[in-house]
Amino acid sequence: MADSKNIQFSRKRTWSHDLPISYLMQQGVENPGVLSLAAGLVDQNSLPVSITQSAFQSLFSDPGSAKEALQYGTTAGSLSLRKLLLAHLTNLEQKSAEELGMTADNIIVTTGSQQYLSLLGEVLLDPGDICLVAAPTYFVFLGVLQGLGARIISVETNESGMRMDSLDATLEMLESQGQLNRVKMIYLVSDFENPSGISLSVDRRMQVIDIAQKWSKQHRIHILEDLAYRELCYDGPVLPSIRSFDHTGETVILTQTFSKSFAPGLRVGFGVASNQVCAAISDKKGNDDFGSTNMSQHILANALRENLYYDHVEYLRSIYREKRDCMLEAAEMYFSKMKDVNWVHPGGGLYVWMTLPDSIETGFQSSLFQKAIHEDKVMYVPGELCYAYDHGLGCDEQPAIQKNHMRLTFGVQNTQGIKEGMKRLANAVKSFI
Repeated sequence: MADSKNIQFSRKRTWSHDLPISYLMQQGVENPGVLSLAAGLVDQNSLPVSITQSAFQSLFSDPGSAKEALQYGTTAGSLSLRKLLLAHLTNLEQKSAEELGMTADNIIVTTGSQQYLSLLGEVLLDPGDICLVAAPTYFVFLGVLQGLGARIISVETNESGMRMDSLDATLEMLESQGQLNRVKMIYLVSDFENPSGISLSVDRRMQVIDIAQKWSKQHRIHILEDLAYRELCYDGPVLPSIRSFDHTGETVILTQTFSKSFAPGLRVGFGVASNQVCAAISDKKGNDDFGSTNMSQHILANALRENLYYDHVEYLRSIYREKRDCMLEAAEMYFSKMKDVNWVHPGGGLYVWMTLPDSIETGFQSSLFQKAIHEDKVMYVPGELCYAYDHGLGCDEQPAIQKNHMRLTFGVQNTQGIKEGMKRLANAVKSFI
């Protein structure tokens, strides 16, 4: 007979339920024929099949290298790959490793950057600790923080990213409330932020380090810099990271992924941190998986070593630039005559952030979302998912959750699908204006 008693789940389980990403995927499956402008996936036709095949064949042409790839690796990741990653970073920053204050020992390879974000949260945050984020920010990381029982406090942003005056004022307020000792982290997606497409200005990249160090009175407040979209830049050069201005490497923790710039199926990401933080992450990762998949690391190392990766990134930039321009042209065509509708023109990344009149809500239960899904057959990500709200603060002490935004992606659809999707979405929005 089955046990009828309730299961006593952990507190972490209760903090990690009803995640929006699961609902979005469910809607896509249950509503066939829906054009998705929601899924943050990469372009299917641009995946590096021939490059990966070439790397695989090269790897398995020698029994020794093949056996090495098929064996367990190390917790921190392949040393040869970490050395290539160090060279990759110095190339992006146009600075030497010595100038950046980092070595291969400061790099840990993870199963996508998402694992690095999760591991870092585990080793830095206790329940009730505070992470400061932009408003809006990456909603999946909000779920990670929620699952750790952390408090998430939003900081105002504008067209240049997180406002440094608001960040400074928020930290001052938390000190006055006796809560500064709970602040552990400032999270920033500095290039082409998911969801807004905004990049943090270079002057603010320097300022945020000074602010974090200024308020590190009882312990170090780390800056977590998420650079998932860094290399997908379409209108100019790659900007210097926040980490490049942290010459000691003690304040900023940087993470990147090859999911967007190469192949998400390989699931390779990495992070750069101080020796102390690396030791903590390595201990936690050792308990979790002994190290990320060795085969993927060898394939990526081959693509980097042979410069095949860099050719692919240039190709991707041309593909996504065309698709970005297509979405912006469709927005101009179908939305420009609608009053109080506007959108961000991103310089890179995969997203366009659209704002509707204040009176039109875009959430899952809104009339607009339901009409878009069931009648017009198009899906988007409601912007309200990307805003955090801390119930320990008053309404006048933090930015309000804004409910009239949509995150649209041009990553998955081809240009025809983008145009049709934007046309359908405009038809849905038009009904409420």
